[in-house]
Amino acid sequence: MPDLPLILRGVPDPMIVIGADGLITDMNPAARGLFGDWALGRDHGAVLRQPPVLAAIAAVLGGEGEGQADFTRAQRGRDVLYRVTITRLTEGAGLLHFADVTHIGEAEEMRRGFVANVSHELRSPLTALMGFIETLRGPARNDPEARMRFLDIMEEEAQRMNRLVSDLLSLARVEGTERQRPAHPVDLRGVLEGVAATLKGQAEAQGSKLEITGETPAPIPGDRDQLTQVFVNLTENALKYGGPNRPVTLALSEAAAGPGFRHPHLRVDVIDRGAGIEPAHLPRLTERFYRVDSHRSRAMGGTGLGLAIVKHILNRHQGKLTIRSRTGEGSVFSVFLPKGSAD
Repeated sequence: MPDLPLILRGVPDPMIVIGADGLITDMNPAARGLFGDWALGRDHGAVLRQPPVLAAIAAVLGGEGEGQADFTRAQRGRDVLYRVTITRLTEGAGLLHFADVTHIGEAEEMRRGFVANVSHELRSPLTALMGFIETLRGPARNDPEARMRFLDIMEEEAQRMNRLVSDLLSLARVEGTERQRPAHPVDLRGVLEGVAATLKGQAEAQGSKLEITGETPAPIPGDRDQLTQVFVNLTENALKYGGPNRPVTLALSEAAAGPGFRHPHLRVDVIDRGAGIEPAHLPRLTERFYRVDSHRSRAMGGTGLGLAIVKHILNRHQGKLTIRSRTGEGSVFSVFLPKGSAD
């Protein structure tokens, strides 16, 4: 019977040796953590139990060479998927290697969900455009008034698709640079003033006052364009959902500690005085395409990607976003950014 204690001890993945008699003869520390010490010396069928794995083991030990099977185990309240690779050793013994591939399945599920969401978001405006084109070629061909009305609606739908594509491209760019820590000094007060200037017309059009409070004591490391995108998204949302004739405040402050920070950081609270958000929605607001009110969001030109982009940009800056809201009292979106290297 092969004895592989040194090799097994050095491998971080769970590994098990099965003897010719079907008993588990050796386990590395990772395997002991997964199955428990009781499994050592037990029949492998009593420990593993899952038919696809047992069938693959029988096939390999019977002489078919290397084989694989999937093994699922509940850990910490979730199902973890392992890809088990079975290798035949001398004397009819077998070596089992368990590789955690849960993330592959989760990534595939996310990809499918993302494609489905994008398809759903594009289907409505495309269907509308096709319908109006058909109408303009037929019943409305000689109706100038209807033609102009339909062209206006078609332009709105085309702009909606353009916003979605722009946000998708922006999200892809942000995700591509998420692991690259920005190092250029940025004056956060200057960023907020630029955002206020950009959105001044929108604020005045709805009778809302857009104000900035606080000063930046020193520049922070960051990407000015991306930070501008963060606060444009948050401030634009505050104006849209805060409602007309209600002020929006960008409050800049410095603090010695915060959520996840042991070192000094800067904080910007984007405060609106709107209808607020029900607590059940708060944990999901940064998910892609998640909307509290889908109809209202689309009517206001939202794509459902703004807060997801904000989250990824802040991840790159080692920052954080927290959201506080009460129905009838408005919302506070707080951005925390480290002044230097963050933990």
